[in-house]
Amino acid sequence: VTGEAMATGERTPIALIDGPAAGRMAVAEALTNIAGAAIGAIGKVKLSANWMCACGEAGEDALLFDTVAAVGLEFCPRLGIAIPVGKDSLSMRTVWQDAAGQTHRQVAPLSLIVSAFAPVRDARLTLTPDLKPGASVLMLVDLGDGRNRMGGSALAQVYNQVGCEAPDADDPLRVRAFFEAMQELVAARALRAVHDRSDGGVAVTLAEMAVSGGRGVEVDLPGGDPLPALFSEELGAVLQVEESRLDEVRQVMARHGLDSRICSVIGRPTDDRSFRLAVGGVPAVASDLSRVRRAWSALTCRMQAARDNPVCAWQEYENGQDAEDPGMTFRVTYDPEARPGVEVCRKPRMAILREQGVNGHVEMAAAFALAGFDAVDVHMTDLLGG
Repeated sequence: VTGEAMATGERTPIALIDGPAAGRMAVAEALTNIAGAAIGAIGKVKLSANWMCACGEAGEDALLFDTVAAVGLEFCPRLGIAIPVGKDSLSMRTVWQDAAGQTHRQVAPLSLIVSAFAPVRDARLTLTPDLKPGASVLMLVDLGDGRNRMGGSALAQVYNQVGCEAPDADDPLRVRAFFEAMQELVAARALRAVHDRSDGGVAVTLAEMAVSGGRGVEVDLPGGDPLPALFSEELGAVLQVEESRLDEVRQVMARHGLDSRICSVIGRPTDDRSFRLAVGGVPAVASDLSRVRRAWSALTCRMQAARDNPVCAWQEYENGQDAEDPGMTFRVTYDPEARPGVEVCRKPRMAILREQGVNGHVEMAAAFALAGFDAVDVHMTDLLGG
């Protein structure tokens, strides 16, 4: 079952410290996000680069030049991938006057949003972040090699700080080695789940894996200082590995140059819905999935309550307290592999309605055509013109 995978990467806060590092990290994050799909050679991944900058502001033009050069002329060629398409928005500033006539000015930082896309050889092999049942361990792949730089992190933003030293994709060959190792492990069905380390650090990575899978975790991270170990946003990923295949996974990683210094077992999933994290053997977080899920969903709930029916929003939020709530479940009442019993002699026509600025209409038309429809392109001006 073939398909297509897409993933994004962005590390805009890092650009406040180091523009080229933010660009490299955006590309690398897109790759760690897409590595769980069965793609094959890294050269099959193509990138779209969306550059945003307040050109004309002091220092911004030079920063944009340096970042484009770092990404397009150095980092991507060493990875073996290309950027065939992209766009730019180079007026990222706004100026306004308040009621008292005072002028205000806001300038956005340099930002690179990377979209990675690639054909998938077998969509059934795709790994998801949710923890699966069964005896397994959790492996941290620390592509930052223990540096745990905190600049531009979500934790720094919580305390209204930026930081001095930001994470960086210091070794593009290591990023490539991780992607190639992941492709080998995906093809061998050696992993059960994978989730990249990015916004919020490994603590958030583990929380998202646990909440989405409905399974607790017992983890002990290497290091001494708990804050960098938990919340550093260096490149990396957490893998769920079946216990019986741990040696195989280690051998694959080592063959690609990712030894025990980079790949370490940090813990295991649990069945009791507890969420316990330690650093260097010292307990750092002791909670449970219900509390973690409520904390993770609180902002979404408030946004949804302001936008939609607030009663429904808060009811959904409270469901997070119910450990027995199975979430959305579906029962298929037909055989999806069976051929339809009705022979269609004439393809039904399907209007693909679009307006100026709409994207995706070609893909939608292709999907309907593959499903047996006669797709017709209809623009809003066609309707207005009768």
